[in-house]
Amino acid sequence: MTAYPTVTDAADFGRVAVLLGGTSAEREISLMSGQAVLDALLERGVDAVAVDPADGLPGPLAAGACDRVWIALHGRGGEDGTIQGLLSLLGIPYTGSGVLGCALAMDKLRTKRLLAGCRLPTPDFVDLRGPADFESVGEQLGFPVMVKPADEGSSIGLTRVEDAVGLPSAYAAAAACQSPVFAERWVAGGEYTAAILHEQVLPLIRIDAGSGFYDYDAKYFSNATRYLCPCGLPPAEEGEYGKLALEVFRAVGASGWGRVDFMLDDNGAPLILEVNTVPGMTGHSLVPMAAAQAGTDFATLVWRILETSCGEVAGGTPA
Repeated sequence: MTAYPTVTDAADFGRVAVLLGGTSAEREISLMSGQAVLDALLERGVDAVAVDPADGLPGPLAAGACDRVWIALHGRGGEDGTIQGLLSLLGIPYTGSGVLGCALAMDKLRTKRLLAGCRLPTPDFVDLRGPADFESVGEQLGFPVMVKPADEGSSIGLTRVEDAVGLPSAYAAAAACQSPVFAERWVAGGEYTAAILHEQVLPLIRIDAGSGFYDYDAKYFSNATRYLCPCGLPPAEEGEYGKLALEVFRAVGASGWGRVDFMLDDNGAPLILEVNTVPGMTGHSLVPMAAAQAGTDFATLVWRILETSCGEVAGGTPA
């Protein structure tokens, strides 16, 4: 387990570049997350500046322009290991998971294959390479199912499919994301998330989407979505699910901070949906909610995440 130092003086961080925006489908949310992070760092006296990769890299990061990076980029280009690889090559320490953990977690299909190989619970799924695979969805999973693009976040490109008639349009919507596509057995039980900070699990959150589907709008804008923290589970059960989430987090090679999403099936058994290595940090985001329940305010949370850049960066180079 990685141990991260406790930093008490803002000057010890040096100059911090907050990467935000980018060019992914989650740019809007990344800008919101990044601005909130930047404001919190400045509030705590950290010498921080915003850098948008959409304006071109590595220019703003080259020639000693910053001492470390707080990654607030969501989706491809920021959460898939590519920016982590660039920063590793440049020798610049950064927050959160390294190249491997980000690349694996961003690819939901490979994450599910890894979990299945590790005998960790995840909903049954079918790889969809085209119309020839549609028949196997009903045969292997039944209906309803969720059709997903493997390489997107924030519920982008997801469609609930009630019967075989809906598969072609759902597949087209997911494939339009230029990503591998898969169908996942629909799970109707409670939806939960486990936030992880410094390899410790924060209080679990139960998500109650008023619309019945925790989609993009429900995640970031809807006031109908309810977040229950405490989550209402018996303490022993919550502890058991938290341990599972941490095992999953480590299995994909994630580190520092992140989030593991799961649901409970009809029998109350947990099924892992995905791992997020750069979760949102907006007013509707889950990691700040869990941290607040644990007694950590937003600015302190941002500071503690920045401390993850002070351990070892990807490739084992001391920060």
